[in-house]
Amino acid sequence: MTDTLYEALPLAAPIQRALAEKGYTHPSPIQAKAIPVLLQGRDLLACAQTGTGKTAAFALPILDQFASNPRKPFRRGVRCLILTPTRELAVQVMQSFETYGKYINLRIGMVFGGVSEKPQIKNLFQGLDVCVATTGRLLDLHQQGHVDLSQVETLILDEADRMLDMGFIRDIRKIAAAIPQNRQTLLFSATMAPEITKLANNLMNDPAEIRIAPQGTTAEKIDQGVLFVDKGNKQNLLIELLKNRKEAHRSELSLVFSRTKHGAKNLAKKLNSIGIEADSIHGNKSQAARQKTLDLFKQGRIPVLVATDVAARGIDVKNITLVINFDLPMESDAYVHRIGRTARAGESGKALSFCSLEEVALLREVEKLIKKKVPVDSDHAHHAEAIQALHESGARVEKPKNGGGGQRRGGGSGGQRRGGQARSRKGGNPGGPRAGSRRNSGGGNNTSGGGNGSSSVSNRPQRRNAGRRKTSNP
Repeated sequence: MTDTLYEALPLAAPIQRALAEKGYTHPSPIQAKAIPVLLQGRDLLACAQTGTGKTAAFALPILDQFASNPRKPFRRGVRCLILTPTRELAVQVMQSFETYGKYINLRIGMVFGGVSEKPQIKNLFQGLDVCVATTGRLLDLHQQGHVDLSQVETLILDEADRMLDMGFIRDIRKIAAAIPQNRQTLLFSATMAPEITKLANNLMNDPAEIRIAPQGTTAEKIDQGVLFVDKGNKQNLLIELLKNRKEAHRSELSLVFSRTKHGAKNLAKKLNSIGIEADSIHGNKSQAARQKTLDLFKQGRIPVLVATDVAARGIDVKNITLVINFDLPMESDAYVHRIGRTARAGESGKALSFCSLEEVALLREVEKLIKKKVPVDSDHAHHAEAIQALHESGARVEKPKNGGGGQRRGGGSGGQRRGGQARSRKGGNPGGPRAGSRRNSGGGNNTSGGGNGSSSVSNRPQRRNAGRRKTSNP
């Protein structure tokens, strides 16, 4: 927090009243720097750690504009459009606007997939002051004529780096093209990769730039640790940690990250079977089911939540004091966002990462990003000394291929397998000239047409034997 007081900022009286009711007195550094800039109407490119209050940094000045310039939105129109990478983050942003704008007469709505579009269409018909949206559903409704983007006054990209990681750049450009050029544009991100700067140059007009922490910086109050463990023993180690925690920290919440949707589901199921209350959030769950689980987690009725990277951003839950990376993330940036679910708003927290032999290279990528070693956790002796020695020696270990269970577009082990099959079919026939001449001499049912070597059966010995029998007995 800063020495500045909210009451010293030139925010409208209804906003100050809502902040006072919540007991908020001191803005965070990103809020103290961003709010005055945005109140001037300037474009802004802002980079700050996750959990530092970026949502309020843009919500408060936008609400101030609505308070000072109230007008009814046009039918199907939107005054402020906020794009988020995930549905969970969209819900969180909308809740923040409802909290801070409690005493301002506003129409606020959400647009995202995974749920029926009918209520969203109905809400849009009356017009919205604030629309929080994911790109896919918004473009779909725009193409159907249910939302008019020609009246947007402010465009906000929240967690812009995550949207680029998820492959939404084309969607963002399509949406920006439908919005008036004479607008205020805000881009908030936890990291400032070159792609973010390039995007900002295309969307913004002479933006102010604020950087609160260097790229890859983790919150100071997070106690980080690594446990070297054989892959097959990860589950037993997790169970032991959570059992001990259940006895010592009954009111505190734990968030466990799994790399795959299937892994998250099975891990939660296993924990429940041994008496540890848990549930999971992943991409295969409907939005309603995900929100219900998240609400129960916030209420403390589910003390352990197992999640894929769908929860690495957008989950702002108090009292998460432990984050466990059951699987290290494939992308090192995700590590920063995962552990940022704890130690929020100046609190402290602990983050543990399980590292198997196969994940040593991933750990090194994380340490390279955060520019420091993740220490072996001193509270637990359950680490594989051979794995630790390999990590400390700096011996070459290959980074594993992405098997992210479909979390990223175009990725996942399924795509690799399909690609591998295509290469083996195209790459020729290990059976040699005999099998090749058989394909070219009219083995019609063994090819898909033409001499392109596309037969999927040419590698099978039994078929080659059959071919020889046929050739020797015309």
